[in-house]
Amino acid sequence: MSLYEKVEGTFGYRQLTLHMRRQMQHPINHKRVQRLMKIQGIQSVIRKKKKKYERSTPQQVAENVLNRKFQAEAPNEKWLTDVTEFKYGHGQKAYLSAILDLHDKSIVSYVVGHSNNNPLVFQTLDLALQAAPDSTPMLHSDRGFQYTSLRFKELLDEAEMKQSMSRVGCCIDNGPMESFWGTLKCEKYYLHTYRTFGELKKDIDDYIHYYNYERLQAKLNGLSPMEFRTKAA
Repeated sequence: MSLYEKVEGTFGYRQLTLHMRRQMQHPINHKRVQRLMKIQGIQSVIRKKKKKYERSTPQQVAENVLNRKFQAEAPNEKWLTDVTEFKYGHGQKAYLSAILDLHDKSIVSYVVGHSNNNPLVFQTLDLALQAAPDSTPMLHSDRGFQYTSLRFKELLDEAEMKQSMSRVGCCIDNGPMESFWGTLKCEKYYLHTYRTFGELKKDIDDYIHYYNYERLQAKLNGLSPMEFRTKAA
């Protein structure tokens, strides 16, 4: 299947069904696609388990205001954020910090860097505020050291944003953000070996653009995040 090959074998029957419906412009039953994939021996790649990290002592914490209410009535009402790790070359590491809008699951801003530090996270917030000026969304994160720093709280207060944090050891409290990391790594990162930081960053840039503008989601009525966002606007 050309579509399956185009996305490097990452689509399961749900994503294939959404895209085939759009291309062929008539109803296609997802069970039929699932059955045909099984006959042809086609399946999506298997996701790898996430690595666990040591926790740091927080300078300040916030309540879990979001409380797993992962729906938002309008853009820039609820944002999620996190940092994830990638490897390239000979054991070198890169870090991706991103902010996701719960209304349409779009990536509002992101930064790829060599270090998992405060500037990485602070720059991500600054870019998000530039992309959505005059917005005052709730921002939810885990209890990583950047988000519990006093300076990060000051930046949120300056932007008149409410802070929310996951409970200790509850990754599901930031579920949609974790889901995006898994999708990105499953559909792009795990399929390749990266020799340089530049190669890795280019694929991350390309994938996030594809995700925002082309990757259809059933929960968004078969639209891409930016299509759904535009309709809301």
